[in-house]
Amino acid sequence: MTMAAAYFENGLHNQNALFELFVRALPRSRSFLISAGLQQAVEYLGSLRFTADQIDYLREHPSFSHVSREFFDYLAEFRFTGDVWAVREGTAVFAMEPVVRLSAPVIEAQIVETFLLATMNFQTMIASKAARVVHSAQGRSVIEFGTRRAHGTEAGLMAARASYIGGCTGTSNVEAGFLFGLPTFGTMAHSFIMLFDREDDAFRAFLKVFPDSATLLVDTYDTLAAVERLADNFDAMVQAVRLDSGNLTEISIRAREILDRAGKTDVKIFASSDLDEYRIAEMLGQGARIDSFGVGTQMATSYDAAALSGVYKLVGLEKDGRVEMRVKLSPGKATYPGAKQIWRRTDDEGRYAEDLITFADEGCPGDHWSAMLEQVMKRGKAIEAIPASRAESRARLDVMQARALEELRRLPAEILALSSQAHFPVRFSDRLTRERERLQKEKTGSE
Repeated sequence: MTMAAAYFENGLHNQNALFELFVRALPRSRSFLISAGLQQAVEYLGSLRFTADQIDYLREHPSFSHVSREFFDYLAEFRFTGDVWAVREGTAVFAMEPVVRLSAPVIEAQIVETFLLATMNFQTMIASKAARVVHSAQGRSVIEFGTRRAHGTEAGLMAARASYIGGCTGTSNVEAGFLFGLPTFGTMAHSFIMLFDREDDAFRAFLKVFPDSATLLVDTYDTLAAVERLADNFDAMVQAVRLDSGNLTEISIRAREILDRAGKTDVKIFASSDLDEYRIAEMLGQGARIDSFGVGTQMATSYDAAALSGVYKLVGLEKDGRVEMRVKLSPGKATYPGAKQIWRRTDDEGRYAEDLITFADEGCPGDHWSAMLEQVMKRGKAIEAIPASRAESRARLDVMQARALEELRRLPAEILALSSQAHFPVRFSDRLTRERERLQKEKTGSE
């Protein structure tokens, strides 16, 4: 807001600027990201307004004591009027690739920076984690269970959405089901079991209410003894049992034997307890008999890589029908100038082979290349309508999820490895590289 006021007071606020949002470097043990959060970004840009109370707060702030009345009048009429290009949600992306490109009056572009970064960084981080977990589950379903460990309830809500894009079957967050149409799943807590004098009475009470969908938590006291009683004394109402402690591999094998011996082959085994992609891969490698997984803390916080180095940088100014390039040269934080496009090449087997970052006006490099950035807003209006119902939202999210799963199928195997140190080939066009070098010489005076 301080920069916005400074732009306005110096008569610069209508200067059209080009900004790009990208991730500087991938987190450790990550060789790809899955883009997410674009819908919320577009909704924000299309609806951003300043209320009278918010404007009064700024007007009375000591830092704004020298700001003219006209600036606050401008805020009262503020609307985002720019154009936006972006990579579709569910798309695999890599370091230095612009996932959002924005052209707008500089004051508008600056004001929206923090929201765009917070939204795209967080949801991309979670969708990427979810994709890794789902890939490690080898076709078994994964449910997102993380809201109670998320960094706030809004984070839990958006983590549920991003996890679904990344491939999760659903979430335990009912608000996410209400708002986005996501499939929701719930089991039971130990407190429900402990309310009853006998564990079996708790099971029967729960089954009475949820005869067609109950997943029973069996590890409050003696896990295998509870499974034995369910196998021998309960009818076919039991849909699944949940294992939440102990050696999940060993217990799942023994539980499966008990259930199968009693003819309960259709009862599923659901496992939770601080799971992540590494534990899931290890358990399945050891022969665990688990049908689906609930992943909470590790998913909703992306625990092992809890932040992305996403940045939002000025790359050009539009003046008199031409673009004046801008570049940052700080050590370790240098950028490339100008509005860009990402091109992705597919090999003869349908696998992704390499990416090329070019100026937006360079055109297609050749056969088997596809452009990644598409225009999603024009003059402040969304090109594609925002979903107006849960059904529409779910349908849109299903497309994003299918896209993400297809992306995983088309990435090289070494990129998908859990502890991968591989790097997907990403290079910059010759013209882009030459322009950056020219600007570096101009700005530093180097030969």
